[in-house]
Amino acid sequence: MAYVTIIVMLALIEFLYFGILVGGARGRTGVTAPAVSGNLEFERPFRAHQNTLEQLIVFIPAMFATAYYVSDIYAVVAGVAFLIGRAIYFRTYSADAEKRGPGMIITMIANLSLVLGGLVGALLMTF
Repeated sequence: MAYVTIIVMLALIEFLYFGILVGGARGRTGVTAPAVSGNLEFERPFRAHQNTLEQLIVFIPAMFATAYYVSDIYAVVAGVAFLIGRAIYFRTYSADAEKRGPGMIITMIANLSLVLGGLVGALLMTF
């Protein structure tokens, strides 16, 4: 379970790092808080950061459920895919929102595999 926790903590560190990048974009573009619009160079990383938060809500409990009911290794592999998918998503969305697709697909596959893994594993435990 230690490796699973490490992956989840890395996902949180990645999220915090994205927040730092959003803060830098806010400073570079002059978009002052609480505004979240007005400059696409700020809005793209801001939205990528927000989307990462939305994905983390699915990722974290699914990661622990899959590790518990299925396999630590399965969860860690999906977790690494999530980390990679998020990095690709943030980088591509920040540069050009139209190119965010590959990172989002990787993220969705990772999250779906974790949610289904946790669900099927828990259901099998009931029999």
